[in-house]
Amino acid sequence: MLSKKLETIMNEQIGKEAFSSNLYLAMASWAETQGYEGIANWFYAQAEEEHLHMLKFIRFINEKGGKAILPAIEKPESVFHDVKFLFTEALKHEQFISNSINEIMHVAVEEKDFASQNWLQWFIFEQREEEASVQRILDKLNILGAHNMYLFDRDIMSLRAPSAPAAE
Repeated sequence: MLSKKLETIMNEQIGKEAFSSNLYLAMASWAETQGYEGIANWFYAQAEEEHLHMLKFIRFINEKGGKAILPAIEKPESVFHDVKFLFTEALKHEQFISNSINEIMHVAVEEKDFASQNWLQWFIFEQREEEASVQRILDKLNILGAHNMYLFDRDIMSLRAPSAPAAE
């Protein structure tokens, strides 16, 4: 059985994951309309992944005897200055999500909910990978400067973050 405190904070995470998906869709749309097909595809894939994270929380809450609640989602920004700004914002957002997952883990530890702790480990690993993936892209952008965006956009199509083990 899921405690009310853990149910509440996990329901809040559902909204954060839904927002993440919408944010990455907005970033993908911006990139696509700027001619960056590779970057757009990368963000579309990220949006799908965030949607799956939201679904994992919904199913876990319900399976543990809680009730998942889908909140209203805030509209994300849709205009970005440039590609580097886009990925800088993505990294900030991933760090925000990592902190949020850590807070949920903190509650699970306080509640001595070992099943939730075990389940949350997948998200902790996933967030480490997400932050590292975006940081690697920013490192490449720092090397390039404002030049060679065509080559960068083409090359990002081949970038895929390592997949984490499934959380069920």
